[in-house]
Amino acid sequence: MNQMMGVQSYHQFGHFLNPEEINTMSMMDKTITGSGQSALATNKVLRNTYTLLSMTLLFSALCAGIAVVMNMPPMGIIITLVGYFGLLFLTTKLRNSAWGLVSVFALTGFMGLTLGPIISMYLSIPNGEQIVMTAMGGTGVIFLGLSGYALTTRKDFSFLGGFLMVGILVAFLAGIASMFLSMPGLSLAVSAMFILLMSGLILYQTSQIIHGGETNYIMATVTLYISIYNLFLSLLQLLGAFGGND
Repeated sequence: MNQMMGVQSYHQFGHFLNPEEINTMSMMDKTITGSGQSALATNKVLRNTYTLLSMTLLFSALCAGIAVVMNMPPMGIIITLVGYFGLLFLTTKLRNSAWGLVSVFALTGFMGLTLGPIISMYLSIPNGEQIVMTAMGGTGVIFLGLSGYALTTRKDFSFLGGFLMVGILVAFLAGIASMFLSMPGLSLAVSAMFILLMSGLILYQTSQIIHGGETNYIMATVTLYISIYNLFLSLLQLLGAFGGND
């Protein structure tokens, strides 16, 4: 349709324009067309990401519920890390194929199973159900609020990339150290760090999708899912601690 309009414009007004003006109009048409196609591609990635994210969250919640009902024991730090990084690597390798969808459900389902025993532990303490529900509600509010802010303002948060990468690595290592050294204070500090870092990661990833920095909806889904997962765990630990039950 744009090309037809361009031809009509040329026939109607071409004899009044010099060649440079005609070339300028042609370049403007191409720019508008390119911008429209880019916007459509971005909207498609955004739509696919949130659709897949919703499905994986529901599947992960189902797996966590099964683990709670079956009273599954904790898998242990080694199995959890090997399973997570192994499935994450597989998902990254398959991200451009249909098998990537299978892999991302395997990853999120596995993470749901690891979450089940943790939820069971909190449900067994006084006010445990309230703590779990508050953590879930807080996670939802933070995610929706930050995503809505990034989508509404369309600000570019790509400058957070380097800081988040270093911060997550430091927090991850500090978390492992707190487990092996039995340091509850450090563990709570790590949880607070993760809340800030995951909040930043939600802003960063949403911004990347909006501005075309992330074009693969499978990897965008994985990043947002991991942000939500860690955000929920961190809130759960802090709420449990402040409730005097940790």
